[in-house]
Amino acid sequence: MTKPSVPDLLHAAVTAVGGTERPGQVTMAEAVAEAVDSGSHLLVQAGTGTGKSLGYLVPALAHGERVVVATATLALQRQLAERDLPRTVDALHPLLRRRPEFAMLKGRSNYLCLHRLHEGMPQDEEEGLFDQFEAAAPTSKLGQDLMRLRDWADETETGDRDGLSPGVSDRAWAQVSVASRECLGATRCAYGQECFAELARERAKLSEVVVTNHALLAIDAIEGAPVLPPHEVLIVDEAHELVSRVTGVATGELTPGQVNRAVRRAAKLVDEKVADQLQTAAEGFERLMELALPGRLEEIPEDLSYALTALRDAARNVVSALGSTRDKSVQDEDAVRKQALASVESVHTVAERITHGSEFDVVWYERHDRFGASLRVAPLSVSGLLREKLFTDRSVVLTSATLKLGGDFNGVGASLGLAPEGTAGIAGTEAEELPVWKGVDVGSPFDYPKQGILYVARHLNRPAREGDRGDMLDELTELIQAAGGRTLGLFSSMRGAQAAAEALRSRIPEFPILLQGEETLGDLIKNFAADARTCLFGTLSLWQGVDVPGAGCQLVVMDKIPFPRPDDPLLSARQKAVEDAGGNGFMAVAATHAALLMAQGAGRLVRASGDRGVVAVLDSRLATARYGSYLRASLPDFWYTTDRNQVRRSLAAIDAAAQQNGE
Repeated sequence: MTKPSVPDLLHAAVTAVGGTERPGQVTMAEAVAEAVDSGSHLLVQAGTGTGKSLGYLVPALAHGERVVVATATLALQRQLAERDLPRTVDALHPLLRRRPEFAMLKGRSNYLCLHRLHEGMPQDEEEGLFDQFEAAAPTSKLGQDLMRLRDWADETETGDRDGLSPGVSDRAWAQVSVASRECLGATRCAYGQECFAELARERAKLSEVVVTNHALLAIDAIEGAPVLPPHEVLIVDEAHELVSRVTGVATGELTPGQVNRAVRRAAKLVDEKVADQLQTAAEGFERLMELALPGRLEEIPEDLSYALTALRDAARNVVSALGSTRDKSVQDEDAVRKQALASVESVHTVAERITHGSEFDVVWYERHDRFGASLRVAPLSVSGLLREKLFTDRSVVLTSATLKLGGDFNGVGASLGLAPEGTAGIAGTEAEELPVWKGVDVGSPFDYPKQGILYVARHLNRPAREGDRGDMLDELTELIQAAGGRTLGLFSSMRGAQAAAEALRSRIPEFPILLQGEETLGDLIKNFAADARTCLFGTLSLWQGVDVPGAGCQLVVMDKIPFPRPDDPLLSARQKAVEDAGGNGFMAVAATHAALLMAQGAGRLVRASGDRGVVAVLDSRLATARYGSYLRASLPDFWYTTDRNQVRRSLAAIDAAAQQNGE
């Protein structure tokens, strides 16, 4: 029997989900099939509306080897596992003559822990364990959540938090879940045979497609203990977020609260002298952190080095003592010991990493209004790590609506540890040993020049960091009035979003302004979409997380180019490293960071083929600065103008058309 072609398989899948086949989707599916079959690597940019999940799922399923699909968020994971994959598998079954199995795999803390549920959780202040069900008042919100969790535990097949509807608070979930470092392990746990996390791993081992997230992929790569089953193909969706997710997993943190928690947990299990040593070191560290000023530590000050050395040595002694002493008077000693060990090892690991002082790490103090000071350490770059761990022994496909920045894939490629496109693998060059890859832009089904306008307010004053932006607020007011509301305001800081919301609520009260932080993000987006005259203002998560097709969002405003803060310790260190190596640090780090966010932000405007509107950037530098053309080349190909009157007329016409249609 002739093997069905990828276009035939794609046609069957698209028909089954009631979608429309798009040329870009076919191009993408064929490019993914070619990369997977040849064992090579592919970066593929697929614009909003391409249908990229089918563009990679169909060739992956056709290939027949095990595939891991990693998405940016748990929500995207759920969409793939509950909607896209079941329908695609059903559609392809008659053509492939097999029904590929698929499974979802998350970090251990996303699954209900039966040991915690039935035995209680170790408490810092008391001996033994704590029965959270007895301690929480049945009438309290926490008590009600815990009783519902107990009932749900008898019904659920997966123990996956996402399967619980309605959900429970993070506080309630923490009582019945366990981090991987605190887990007893299936062989030592009385509930190991029934463990939901272990069952999820077993299902993944038997499945052809495993859906996971970037964080678990990073843990799998960094920590050396395999979490994911062996696989021949890796597909990374929303790949523009991968570097920041991997950086997050590779970042260590020490806070006085965390250290004191480790002291309390260990104190009841080890010799008093060993516990006192850790207590003394913790007190010294806490005194130092009370005086800590935010900012990067290019060299570790002597007093901090002394405090961290004391903390490291004391933690190491406690870890040794925990391994050699037993105390049967402690109820469920194994669980208490495991939690204490995880806490102390975490302190030891970070203290050791900072005192060791790698030139490839960045160390800094942070101060949070609510949580106080923390000491953080992160890798200067994760590109070498990604190159070594990601692109070895498997074919890798990375896809997103925003991978081409400034017109090519090389900026994103460099962040992933890849040589410029076309130079890798050439004998006799520095890039001879680097992974060979190809970039493909399959375009978008949308007609951007006809559907959208990119307006740059060239006449406005150049924004100063803390300066008065009265002219920007005037411009924003007039644009919202012309658009009849329907505005998503994307701000580079929360302070800017709050100031704009406060000013415009009094200036134009006829247009309700929703502000991020005043309600949950889901409620804000739902309320924004429900009322055409409403505007939604916010910061980072709105630049990437809003999907409102139709007339509810016809004006997307960016208050200024979202360069990283000059005092951002990690990004400024990365910029300096590029400059020290002879490169252009500003373009490689700051401009790339801004281009990625702006491309994501501009992508909020056109979400369907009938959408019309304006992306307005209220920062004259996009039109006047030398880097402006690089940033504009990273955005969708909207019709471009700096004519303020033209834009007001266009917005008014779009608003009138929407009103005529009853939208």
